[in-house]
Amino acid sequence: MKFPLSWLKRHLETDATLQQITDTLNTIGLEVEGVEDRAAALAPFRIAHVIEAVQHPNADRLRACKVDVGDGVIRSVVCGAPNARTGMKAVLGLPGAFVPGTGITLKVGEIRGVKSEGMMCSSRELGLGEDHDGIIDLPADAPVGQPYAVWAGLDDPIVEISVTPNRGDALSIRGVARDLAAAGLGTLKPFAPQPAVPAYPSPLNWAVEDLEGCPWVLGRAVRGVKNGPSPQWLQDKLTAIGLRPINALVDVTNWFTYDLGRPLHVFDAKKVKGDTLTIRRGREGESFLALNGKDVRVTPEDLVIADAEAVESLAGIMGGEYSGSDEGTTEVFIEAALFDPVRIALSGRRHDLRSDARSRFERGVDQALPPAALEAATAMIIELCGGEASEIVSAGAEPAWQRTAHLRFERIAGLGGSPITPEEAVEGLERLGFTVASRDAQGVTVNVPSWRNDIAARDGGLAQNPELPAERAQAAAEGCAAIEPECDLLEEVLRLRGLDAVPPVSLPVSSPVPLPSLTPRQTRSVLARRVLAARGMLDCVSFGFIDGKVAALFGETPAALRLENPIAADLDQMRPTPLASLLTAASRNAARGYPDVALAEIGAAYRDITPAGQAAVAAGVRTGETPRHWAAPARAVDAMDAKGDALAVLAALGVPMAAVTVTADAPGFYHPGRSGVVRQGPKIVLATFGEIHPSLRAKLDLPGPAVGFEVFLDAIPDPKRKKKGLPDLPAFQPLRRDFAFLVDAGVPAENLVRAARGAERNLITEVSLFDRYAGEKLPEGKVSLALEVTLQPREASMTDAEIEAVAAKIVAAVAKATGATLRG
Repeated sequence: MKFPLSWLKRHLETDATLQQITDTLNTIGLEVEGVEDRAAALAPFRIAHVIEAVQHPNADRLRACKVDVGDGVIRSVVCGAPNARTGMKAVLGLPGAFVPGTGITLKVGEIRGVKSEGMMCSSRELGLGEDHDGIIDLPADAPVGQPYAVWAGLDDPIVEISVTPNRGDALSIRGVARDLAAAGLGTLKPFAPQPAVPAYPSPLNWAVEDLEGCPWVLGRAVRGVKNGPSPQWLQDKLTAIGLRPINALVDVTNWFTYDLGRPLHVFDAKKVKGDTLTIRRGREGESFLALNGKDVRVTPEDLVIADAEAVESLAGIMGGEYSGSDEGTTEVFIEAALFDPVRIALSGRRHDLRSDARSRFERGVDQALPPAALEAATAMIIELCGGEASEIVSAGAEPAWQRTAHLRFERIAGLGGSPITPEEAVEGLERLGFTVASRDAQGVTVNVPSWRNDIAARDGGLAQNPELPAERAQAAAEGCAAIEPECDLLEEVLRLRGLDAVPPVSLPVSSPVPLPSLTPRQTRSVLARRVLAARGMLDCVSFGFIDGKVAALFGETPAALRLENPIAADLDQMRPTPLASLLTAASRNAARGYPDVALAEIGAAYRDITPAGQAAVAAGVRTGETPRHWAAPARAVDAMDAKGDALAVLAALGVPMAAVTVTADAPGFYHPGRSGVVRQGPKIVLATFGEIHPSLRAKLDLPGPAVGFEVFLDAIPDPKRKKKGLPDLPAFQPLRRDFAFLVDAGVPAENLVRAARGAERNLITEVSLFDRYAGEKLPEGKVSLALEVTLQPREASMTDAEIEAVAAKIVAAVAKATGATLRG
């Protein structure tokens, strides 16, 4: 928010310098974003008297001038402006002055043989406008030698501050002045407008159909007004803060929006149809032309002000063009209302309308101010435009904004870390407008002023949370109601002393050994991402929502997971698996000539709207062919590629691979004969993998083979912490023996591996499958599976007899578990 220093001083009696004011604003939490001091930039430019202006002897379009700036020295200045003439008063910059509009620094020069010792400037050259037709022509009584910025009233610095969303009161110049006065930088001037004497009954009345949206509205007519341009002082103030003066009636409302933080609106009373303005919900098909020239089509969720025939404005946001005041307005109706902040914010966002009124209403305005603001606006309108006021009409009632907040004095030092005494704390709160309700040695209870909507007993929505038991919700609400306002009061006390005066205090150390910075789930996600990247897969980050039709191909699409306001029509459903997003991306790549991709994502899969219904998944897809390599030709990807990816992730995450089994009950979007489910025990599903179902590939326009996998990171058990001990370094060399078994083709190879591993657990440390053969010289329906078994003796070297005994146990265990026989 911007304000000139002179406007601030209309509310603040102070002798403080600009530097003191800006420093104090920063320390009390109203951060200064910038200061525009036009007088400082224009300080070298002075009012000059052109004693003589004659034709330049060597140039048709130049004038040779003799200029006096009041120091007794007559200077020669060459000027190209067509209005340069003898006897005029102009603005002169002497050598060394920086011209803001052109970016040059003046110096003594010679132009076509005539010496030039300065420059007479136009408005554009001084950065004061776009007029460049001639130099500034000042009145005859302009004092020669005086700084132009001072004479023109440009020595009024403009301060711009940043206002946090909770401080709606600081979006008024009076609110800023109140904070500065409370911080000891002057005295707040009283504000008590004199009530106007009603001269006639109001021609318009109020009706409110939605008291939740508008609990209170007042209005008054002023007849006999003569609308036109505002006086120059008002135009200058509005221009300084970036507003465009329109006419006196509108400018008055803009003045009070910034002066008191009280948005007002004026209707041309003669243009309103009927004798009642109604505040109600919008209706389907209604629209109006807003003051910004935009046609606004209202909805039943919007709050509008309507006359007997049509909508006249979007309440609290923007008025309508039809009923606005213009040069022909002779009777005006002033509106001062309170609107629900949430309703205003949602309507403004819905229609993409931004206004000064909206920014104040959605933050909360002073709930007791409307009567005084209405009187002040009435007085200014009569002063500037003439006329007489009607009686005040209203609807609704002033809300019960009165509330109290309690501050315990020990919290000032305990929570705020400041040595502020109880007396200082209470005095500071009183300067901010709080009044003491009760006080004892332990604390003070204060009445919160009507303009501090940010200090209130709030429960953060806990009391209405259906997920919480009633007793807990009530306790949480009562706790917040007691604690949050106290923290607000503590913040007020601390910032008046200066936020920079709050001592920095380190947080207490909870443990001499730092706790892990990442949770097990976060660690798993990071490690899984690294493993998949190392396996040549590109890491993707996609939306958690996809096309509902695509989502239905991968599982159920409950209505609860459908987006009510999607960012695009084809992104309307939360995805059941990240595979859906990755396969869609692979399809887009294939359509653009890149059929061979390897994509991975660590993302969420959604089953329902509860927190437990959101699962963390490491997913990946491979399409087309494997990358070409000098050692191996390219081949079509298959289910084993996806299985390898999934098992690599599980192994890196510490899953004991000896306890892992694979079953053939993968979800329906996989190929039923070329897919599997990785389990740890009968119940824990760690991953799924396989070839994507051909019918699904066809629907997604994937031309070649495609495989995928999902690793369910949340299902992976946390590793058990083991006490660190001596490393296991056997003293004896391991032995390796190979076994080739003849087995039915339908028997899973891992059944053999598991059986061999369990034959002699004290000696066998590893079993791996290294060959599978099916073909000639084998019986029909049989395959040959070759296993490598590693034996690790620990007590002594094994004899041949001991080795043969272990081999016999392995063969017997495999035969018993699978029916396999040892190949001859």
